[in-house]
Amino acid sequence: MRKLGYIRTSTDKQLTDRQVHQLREICDQVFIEDGVSAVRKKRPVYELVMAELNTGDVFVVSSLDRAFRSSLDALSELEKLHQREIQFQSLSQNFDTTTPDGKFLYTLAAALATWEREILSMRTKEGLEAARRRGKKLGRPKKLSVEQIAQARHKLDTDVYSSITGLAESFRVHERTLIRALEE
Repeated sequence: MRKLGYIRTSTDKQLTDRQVHQLREICDQVFIEDGVSAVRKKRPVYELVMAELNTGDVFVVSSLDRAFRSSLDALSELEKLHQREIQFQSLSQNFDTTTPDGKFLYTLAAALATWEREILSMRTKEGLEAARRRGKKLGRPKKLSVEQIAQARHKLDTDVYSSITGLAESFRVHERTLIRALEE
């Protein structure tokens, strides 16, 4: 019997230290998937862990929401694990999913995790909309200033030897960035 741990972070800026420490204490091997949203369908590391698990093994996570996308996904994946005679363990939610009570608690925890993710998403969208209404400009800052764009236009209009490629290099931006700025 092996214990395989799985860690997922939503962004590559999230720290995994706490999860790694918890899982390394009890797992034979720990797999880390950085910068993958909970709702993304393709999770290569998760799929690798699922392929590595054999009958009698234990799939371990620090928390239910680190492994599954929704309550339906959690229930479906648990059923697949049980069909393969693989146990499931969540360190923060201590329940035995092989018993009716444990499966019930698991279902509640999965539903709460889904609710929490949806509430967070809703609040984020509301916050972004409120910022837009206040006139806040969202998104990545422009790479070229108004002056640089004017310079590029002037150079292209007056200097027959100037090129998009050369100007982009002089401003240290990609050609496509300069073209987009000129089209705006």
